[in-house]
Amino acid sequence: MTDATMAVGGPAAPSLPGLGQSRRTIIGFIAMVFGMFMAILDIQIVASSLSQIQSGVAASADEIVWVQTSYLIAEVVMIPLSGFLSRLLSTRVLFTVAALGFTLMSFLCAQSDSIGELVLWRTFQGFIGGGMIPTVYATSFSAFSPSKRATVTVAVGLVATLGPTIGPTLGGYLTEQFSWHWLFLINLVPGLIVSAVVWNCIDIDKPDRSLLKGIDLIGIVLLAAFLGSLEYVIEEGARKQWFQDEEIVRFSVLAGVAGVLFLWRMLTYSRPIVDLTPLRDRNFTIGSLYGFIIGIGLYGTVYMLPLYLGQIRGLNAQQIGATMVVTGLCQFLSSPLVGWLSSKLDVRKLLGIGFILLASSFYITVPVTADWDFHELLVSQMLRGAGLMFCIIPVTTLALGTLSPMMLKNAAGLFNLMRNLGGAFGLAGINTVITERTAHHSRVLYDWLDPTRPVVQSWLEQMGNRLTVSTGSDAGTLAILSRIVQKQATVMTFSDLFLIMAILFTVALLTLPFVKRPVLRGAPDAGAH
Repeated sequence: MTDATMAVGGPAAPSLPGLGQSRRTIIGFIAMVFGMFMAILDIQIVASSLSQIQSGVAASADEIVWVQTSYLIAEVVMIPLSGFLSRLLSTRVLFTVAALGFTLMSFLCAQSDSIGELVLWRTFQGFIGGGMIPTVYATSFSAFSPSKRATVTVAVGLVATLGPTIGPTLGGYLTEQFSWHWLFLINLVPGLIVSAVVWNCIDIDKPDRSLLKGIDLIGIVLLAAFLGSLEYVIEEGARKQWFQDEEIVRFSVLAGVAGVLFLWRMLTYSRPIVDLTPLRDRNFTIGSLYGFIIGIGLYGTVYMLPLYLGQIRGLNAQQIGATMVVTGLCQFLSSPLVGWLSSKLDVRKLLGIGFILLASSFYITVPVTADWDFHELLVSQMLRGAGLMFCIIPVTTLALGTLSPMMLKNAAGLFNLMRNLGGAFGLAGINTVITERTAHHSRVLYDWLDPTRPVVQSWLEQMGNRLTVSTGSDAGTLAILSRIVQKQATVMTFSDLFLIMAILFTVALLTLPFVKRPVLRGAPDAGAH
């Protein structure tokens, strides 16, 4: 590996005060972080604009969900492969190729005029973009010393949490102000700039072409079958009533069989495509599990709140964005504090603070009603924004900070995979809870609203009289009652979801005493011998 302070093809460049790395390397790393932001942003940027895209490419309701699902499946498959590709090609080459490919696929997505074409390019976009995310994490730990890492982890953590948070907001704004094509066209200029800067500024390792000998093609096929099938089942299960659907059953069996064979292959093959040895490190395993939980909270919140604000409050994409901007703003404002504290406090204490803030943000939202809006959600969003930063930064340090440089690239892929799978499982669980608990609450409310009860009869008579006065008929009374019941059942379901999230982070908090304090590793400090 070359010295991280060497400029590309030249002598040592001046170091940047406070970080101990060459100015060129710092600039290149900033470009990498921005590239990662683009890849993470594009996971959720289409979420609030699916109906407009559906009209633009003449897709059915069943087909349009693949605009998001195809990206997620492809990205999940690529993330664990990124460690192998980074060692084979070098960080510089992999990231540049990934950024250029992502930019090209973004352009082709914008040019699509059919759902089949759009899903094809979205699949390639997700697969290629998935190579950028773990590469940034690995670089942040291999190129910077522990004493200089606080600033770096703040930047990476902020991007990792801000991307999903502002994705639907930005997507809704672009679609309403311009057209859905700009969801993808917005990537073109930044993508080209990122590619050029990384190519010219990053030179922290060299390619290892010897990895091509004995490349594990069987492992690649098993990995794709396992993660691709698993992600499909997670994404589509709730919508298709899980195992009542034959296709879900078939893909579940495929995921199970491929998963077992993949693990056997990784543990027995001499040169596995994904090295699972980082899992022997207790802190990495626990950190990855925490990453899974944080993924549930991060992606789950981004999904639940717009759903509540849209279905219950009737807000459009821009109004939802204006309400949710508080979370992103608090993430941004709290990041310097978390960065400073991460160099002063045990990461377990920071993580404990984060879990307390996240659990509290959900507990105070449990009494939600159909009238809650910006002001009622303000405090919970402030706590959630700060809590996410207090979690994602220390959990990244916990998982990756104790590993040797040789393990980092594979470990970064596994760590990011767990966070993405957490988000996928979280969304699947949320959709399942919404379906089942809304039906349950509706049954309970309808049983309570027995027309033979005096209070119900009185309400029906009063509403019927009002309708008769205003419209000349009371025929819509039962329809109004049905809408009220469905709305209240939905609100009660969201209350259940907030309680489940609160309990999840409370349980995570209770496991912290079992975590060992990490002894951090990384690049040597500048001037160290």
